[in-house]
Amino acid sequence: MLIKDWMATSMLTVDINTSVMRATRTMKENNIRRLPVLSHGKLAGVVTDRDLKEASPSSTSEMDIHEMYYLLSEMKIKDVMTDKCISLQADDTLEKAALVMLEEKISGIMILDTDDNLVGLLSETDILRGFIHATGIQDGAHQLVIDMPDSPGSVTKTLDIIRNHDARVLSILTSFEDAPHGTKRVALRFTLDEGEIDKLKEEITALDQYHIVHHGKDELQNLPTK
Repeated sequence: MLIKDWMATSMLTVDINTSVMRATRTMKENNIRRLPVLSHGKLAGVVTDRDLKEASPSSTSEMDIHEMYYLLSEMKIKDVMTDKCISLQADDTLEKAALVMLEEKISGIMILDTDDNLVGLLSETDILRGFIHATGIQDGAHQLVIDMPDSPGSVTKTLDIIRNHDARVLSILTSFEDAPHGTKRVALRFTLDEGEIDKLKEEITALDQYHIVHHGKDELQNLPTK
C-alpha cells in the first residue's frame, strides 16, 4: 500500500510569519492538531496544538488579557514551530510510514513529492484506514489464525484447501514473533459458505504440524461507541 493512496491532499497550511493567535484560531475552528508551515511555498516546519499551548501565557500569569492578546498577535509561528519535521515521499509505503511514526512517537507525517513540494499529510487515522482495508474485516469474512511450519509452500497448502471449498481469500498476514520456534503464524481472512467451514478446518488440522490458533467472524453490527 502506498502513502499517496491514503494521505490527505486537502490540508490547511500557515506561513512562517503567521501569528500564533491566527494559527491557534485556525486549528480550533477546523478541529486539527497540526499545521504544516511553509516558507516561499516550501515546507519549513510543523506546528502542533501542543506547541501553541506551550507558547501561550498560562492562566495564572499576572499578564492582563489585553497584554496576552497583544503578545499572541505579535508572536510568529516561526518562533514556536518545529523546524525538523519528519517527511516521506508519496510513493513510500504505508507500512514504512507506520514504522517511522511508531519509532519517532509521532501521529502525523508530512508528505513531499520529488521536488520537495508539500503534497499531503498522513495521520495515524489514515494508516488505520489502510490497515482495515487491507485485512478485509469490513467484508464480514471468516478469519483463521494458524501456526504452521516455517518452510516453503506451507501457506500454499492452506490456500489450496481454502480454494477447494470455493472460498475467496481477502488477506494473508504472517508473523514470526508470536509463533512457536520453527513455525510461523498466518492469519487468513476469506469469505466462505457457512456449511463449509467445519470441513475446511478439519482438512487443515489434518496437515502435519498445522495448528488452528483461532477461528472467528467479527461482529460489526453493534460496534462500541463513545
